[in-house]
Amino acid sequence: MTIKQISIFIENKSGALLSVLKLLRDNGISIIISNISDTSEFGIYRLICSDTEKAFSILRDKGINVTITNIYAIRLADNKVGAAADVMTLITEAGVGIKYMYSFLLDGKGVLLFRADNEEKANEVIMLNKLNFLSDKDLQ
Repeated sequence: MTIKQISIFIENKSGALLSVLKLLRDNGISIIISNISDTSEFGIYRLICSDTEKAFSILRDKGINVTITNIYAIRLADNKVGAAADVMTLITEAGVGIKYMYSFLLDGKGVLLFRADNEEKANEVIMLNKLNFLSDKDLQ
């Protein structure tokens, strides 16, 4: 029900992100979805890629601070105004906290990617409400 996401902690300096991107490219790893957030000192580069385990090993072996996290990818039923709010309402009213969220379009439909603070409860909400979740294979 979840997908694997890599989080890379990158020093906020010129060329740091580029070195990660080149490392992935040079090892045949495609980036499917990515998001970066930053502070004055470092950034967190979150990505879904073609080979999570390989990317993790390569980055870790180069001394880069990297983790693998389970996140949810929920395809919105349609692109009506408020569709994301409707899904988040179901999840948060069930008592599940959202640690972070980002989104993208897939085949013209919105997809919400988020990390939940309670996977068991999030799984229950998704199943009970028949939300359309994506797997790693759906994003390849």
